[in-house]
Amino acid sequence: MDEFDVVIIGAGPAGSSTAYRLAKEGFNVLFVERSNRPGSKNVFGGRIYSYPFPEIYPDFWKEAPIERYVTQENLVFMTESNSVTMKFDSSSSEGVSTQSFTALREKFDSWMAKKAEEAGALLITGTRVDDLYWENGKIAGIIAGPDTVRSNVVVAADGVVSDFAQKAGLRRELTAKEVSVAVKETIKLPKETIQDRFNLGKREGAAYSFVGSATGYLRGGGFLYTNKETISLGAVVNSEDLSLQKKEIFEIIENFKLHPFIQKLVRGGKVVEYSAHMIPELGVNTLPALFKDNFLAVGDAAAMVINHGYTYRGVDLAVVSGISAAEAIIQARQRGDYSHMGLSSYPDFLKKRGIMDDMNKFKNAPSFLQNARIFTAYPRMVCDFFDRMYTVDGKGKEKIFDIGKDEMFGKVSVLKMLRDMMSGLRSM
Repeated sequence: MDEFDVVIIGAGPAGSSTAYRLAKEGFNVLFVERSNRPGSKNVFGGRIYSYPFPEIYPDFWKEAPIERYVTQENLVFMTESNSVTMKFDSSSSEGVSTQSFTALREKFDSWMAKKAEEAGALLITGTRVDDLYWENGKIAGIIAGPDTVRSNVVVAADGVVSDFAQKAGLRRELTAKEVSVAVKETIKLPKETIQDRFNLGKREGAAYSFVGSATGYLRGGGFLYTNKETISLGAVVNSEDLSLQKKEIFEIIENFKLHPFIQKLVRGGKVVEYSAHMIPELGVNTLPALFKDNFLAVGDAAAMVINHGYTYRGVDLAVVSGISAAEAIIQARQRGDYSHMGLSSYPDFLKKRGIMDDMNKFKNAPSFLQNARIFTAYPRMVCDFFDRMYTVDGKGKEKIFDIGKDEMFGKVSVLKMLRDMMSGLRSM
């Protein structure tokens, strides 16, 4: 029976950051990845918020496989034929913003895993973990095929469905209402075409969020991120809506891609990758117990996501949770106690790094985003307002006030609109 100080299930950002931090402290660490290469099965929209990385990796900006720095933000309301865009440009004189960047998971996750290996952690790929290994009623390692690996601590970094967080008794199975389905196409275009089409400098990148017909008016949204020589285009749709409306996610993305606004951005491109995954949507409202004797959950396995509607955070929270879990394990070794009590500093480290405050601050955002009017009535209202405002047909021009009154009060009652507005302001 092999023995390690810590075994980590999953080599995504959460697992690799945990492995890296522990290996730097001299722990004997094994992290196991079921795919043949870290990141090859991992999916995300395409943007990563950068704040945790420079502290962890001193040469991060020189080494990391960054595609583009996000300097352009776009929020787009869509109907079947029209769109209204709100744009924010944060370009600096050097064309670089260090707040967030775009990345490709296979490159980025592989880089993070390599950093953990360089620090001394052992990575095993192409291996499926079948079960947890128990001794005297406590978790004592993992079982992978015919092999049993014993460890003082097991860390679950196995994603949103997290079989092992469930096996450990930390969380229940999520319902359709609590998860969304995300699908993404990676579309190849020449670097110069991307820069010209999106009005970007050599290192600059653009981020788009879409609401309305992007998802067939179902709860969710579309996204687009620019990489060096590809575009990440996708849609996220509430699983419950897909089931109730009997829609398929591939139909959603195909219709979205055919929208006139999107066609102008992706024309001439070639789809080189198609991927899909599940996203936990309710954040802290479904936050499982984070740890127990000899066991911790990190990243998506611990529901570490924040969806504001206008921004979506996942990778940064995964990394911070991985580092926080590692710090709790380091402290537990100093005490010689890996029990529930010995690992109890984990939430404190999360709080110290501001994650729990953010999770709690925006805990009502998921409830607000369950409101169907946000994805149906309001996108139509915005697009129809501008359509009428700019229409001149010789039949008499309408005043802006009259158009606004007609669009606003003709489609949603004043009471509902005020209620939605207050709910949005409080939660977002």
